[in-house]
Amino acid sequence: MRNLILVAFVEPVTDGLVFPRPHWPLHVTLVRFDVDSDGAAEQVAAVAAPHAGVALGANLTVGEDARFGRNGSVPVSLIQPHADLQALHQQLVEAVESLGGKVLTPAHTMSGYRPHVSHHGDKRLNPGDAVVLDRIALVDMAPDGDRTVRRILKLWSREETA
Repeated sequence: MRNLILVAFVEPVTDGLVFPRPHWPLHVTLVRFDVDSDGAAEQVAAVAAPHAGVALGANLTVGEDARFGRNGSVPVSLIQPHADLQALHQQLVEAVESLGGKVLTPAHTMSGYRPHVSHHGDKRLNPGDAVVLDRIALVDMAPDGDRTVRRILKLWSREETA
């Protein structure tokens, strides 16, 4: 099994970037999933590309703070509801499932989706902040079997589509 995630980064990143597990750049999770084969990552990227391209440029607004996770241990900044972001999430979930991927958090998808950006120490977004959806990525959660790092496998950005 290969564990992958599609995210929208709100901090600058580059295609191929490898970063330590605890040092994620700020991001909105779109869908986290497992696939059976290595080739499935390329298939997911191909199916996700047109949806990512349509959503790039959406203007999002940060809402109130909340706490997620077990016992509310994870502070987050909610993203205010936005039709383009919700549509992107739903399209990506459907694309992953159409390729045989298993969504890892089904209760937090589709109508249960609550887009947010987790705080990382002093790095966080604040209520009212404007965020442009300009970097969407497919990330490997354990490249080459190494669960201590993450690797961006594919990055779609507004610069590429401009």
